[in-house]
Parts: sequence; structure tokens; C-alpha cells
Amino acid sequence: MSSVTRPLRKKLMTHPQARPPIGKTVVLIPTYNERENISPIVSRLRAAVPEADVLVLDDNSPDGTGDVADQLAANDSQVQILHRKNKDGLGMAYLAGFAWALDRGYDVMVEMDADGSHQPEQLPSLLGALAHADVALGSRWVPGGSVVNWPLHRKVLSVGGNVYVRVLLGMPIGDATGGFRAYRASALGTLALDEGASQGYCFQVDLAWRAIRAGLTVVEVPITFVERTIGESKMSNDIVRESLVNITMWGARYRLGQVQSLFRREPRWHRLDV
Repeated sequence: MSSVTRPLRKKLMTHPQARPPIGKTVVLIPTYNERENISPIVSRLRAAVPEADVLVLDDNSPDGTGDVADQLAANDSQVQILHRKNKDGLGMAYLAGFAWALDRGYDVMVEMDADGSHQPEQLPSLLGALAHADVALGSRWVPGGSVVNWPLHRKVLSVGGNVYVRVLLGMPIGDATGGFRAYRASALGTLALDEGASQGYCFQVDLAWRAIRAGLTVVEVPITFVERTIGESKMSNDIVRESLVNITMWGARYRLGQVQSLFRREPRWHRLDV
């Protein structure tokens, strides 16, 4: 990401500007080995927000998740699947989903995990927040947000990671790493996603920071995050290291840009000849 030479400022808006009504909405669900989870999550989603379409982004899961999704799509015209040949990162899956949705005229795109950690029943609150926002983030770490069945070390890692992001990037967001969020199509069009968007799990931080830097209105909606009960988490030490390295690099560039901007400013005093 390029460096930023102006400080990021949190916008305090007592009367947020109303946005156009939400039109066509699609929920993007990336999958890899989620055969047992995909049917229940899609069923709950269709019940919670019947007007929303669903796009399953399957990365050629060896457990047959794609076959299950094909059957769901065959039985419901509002469910579709995009079969991807390779497992090349969460970011690339979402970028493919965004492109698919933008080509088909969707107004809102939602990111949601397939493992049940993001509760479809909370999606109406997330979408409702877009009435006065460009981006709505489901947040575990704001008042009203919570996590269920997480061990202490996972909580410490997540909270600590988000504090690190706020300090290093100057980003006024409580949960920049969460993956349950909704974007207006007009917002995505301003984020220059074709210019080196991240591919791994720090994709979420990348997009949130791009939105803040672009001057978009970003709101956080408290959610209850529930640890998966079926299957294995995709989180690993390699993913944590990758995110730490990338965020540190972005933060160093950003802070260096701030320092450089201080030296480029015009002096605020003038010599008086008397």
C-alpha cells in the first residue's frame, strides 16, 4: 500500500448523511472444506434475509463442498456458486466475488464465513447500518459485541492485534480484523482493489484502512461471534506472521509519511522588518 502523508482523522458526525436505499444484496461465502457447514449456514441465511442472494466461492475443496453447493444452487435460484481452481487466499476469493457481483449490478456485497461463526440472524442489523454509511463492520470489540467459546489466548491475540492495528495505522476502528461486513458497491468502486489488494487474512485490515483513507463513512455494529463447532479453523501461525509483517510494513510507511509531511509544511511564522 502507498504511504499516506496526511493524518487519519475520525469523523464525528452528529447527523450522518443518509445513503440511497439498499437495493440488490449478495452474501459472499468463501469455502474450503466446509461440506458439513455450508448447507446449515445457507439455510439460516436464506431464512434471516430472504431477499438477499448468496454466492458460494469454493476453492476446489477436496471434501466435496463444491458439490454440496451445486445441489443448493440447483434447488434455490437465489443461491449460486463460483468454482475456483486454486486455494490462493481469502482476499483473492473475495476479489473474485466482488467482481462477479459488480458485473451483475448488485448494490451491496456482504462478507461472511461459512463455519457458523458469523450468525446470519445478525445480518439485518449490519445491513440496516448502511442507511447512513458506506461500510458496516460486524465488531466483536465494541460495546455490545462478544465472542463465544473462545479460549483466552484467542481473545488476547485478537484484541492485541486490533490494538496494534489502531496504534500503527492510526485507524479508529475497534475490530479491523473481523470478516463479517457489508460494503456498498459505490464504496468498493473507490478502493482501487486492482492495485495490490492483500490476498491473505490481512485483506480485512487492508480494505478497512482503504475505506478510512478514502474518506468513506465506516460504522461498527456489535455482533456475537461464535466459535465453529464443526471442522477445523483455517487460522495458523503462518497466517498470523503474514498479517504481522504486512501490517508492520504498512504502518512504517504511513508513519514515515506523517513525519515527512511535517518537514514539508510551510512555517507558520513570518519575519517582520521594522
